[in-house]
Amino acid sequence: MKIMNLGKKPRKATDYDIAEVEKLLNRYASPGTRVEVVFPDDFEGSQVEQALGRQKMLNGLDHILEAPAIIRKIVWAAENGYDAVIQSNTFDPGIDGGRLAVPIPVIGPFRTTIHMAANLADRIGVVVPLPSHVPYTWRLLRTMGMDGFVTGIRSLGIYGSDLNERKQEITQKTADLIRGLVDETGAQCVIPLGGALIPYVVDPADLQAMTGVPVYNTKAISIRVAEMCVALGMTHSPLTYPRAKLTYQDFVGTV
Repeated sequence: MKIMNLGKKPRKATDYDIAEVEKLLNRYASPGTRVEVVFPDDFEGSQVEQALGRQKMLNGLDHILEAPAIIRKIVWAAENGYDAVIQSNTFDPGIDGGRLAVPIPVIGPFRTTIHMAANLADRIGVVVPLPSHVPYTWRLLRTMGMDGFVTGIRSLGIYGSDLNERKQEITQKTADLIRGLVDETGAQCVIPLGGALIPYVVDPADLQAMTGVPVYNTKAISIRVAEMCVALGMTHSPLTYPRAKLTYQDFVGTV
């Protein structure tokens, strides 16, 4: 089984160790599954994400601009032997559009993980990297119809290129936010969004051990759900996501 872990921005704009991330993701996969880290092609407006990041104002605008390039790469994946696509970014950019274009499973980490969490707990807390992510996350939850399960969203206020050097700080602050969500809002489990921080820098299992609260790994859950869908022949319903017959060339050509 071959699964694409699709980034949200071009490879040249990616500042993490791709080989290390791919190694980590494959540790989450079952024997016989290969997870490959792939990126969308460069696109006009791709620099907006960097500008928003420098200002620590990641508010979802970058995800809107990225969606067409992500969808094109999902179509390419379906034509090039991938059994499923997982969006790397935990805020699920391009997922709905991709499902309208291909028959293979297209998995969004946020939507997948929150439905898993709702199977295991009644009240869910969410941790996000920046304050600007908070209103964006509430909008996503309302779109999913899952906002009623969430007791609160807390932000770390941490983002940048020096995340590995701040591992101890990220770990301790996240643990404090988790305890606050439990004690102050009644959360019974926590979903950490922002995969560049958790799990790429901090292991959710360590946070769970520190706090005694279930902390769900969005990457591991997404990979195993993608495997399940492929193994059972499951994909998104064509009644929910009706599809025309499109090829990659339809997405790169002009009129």
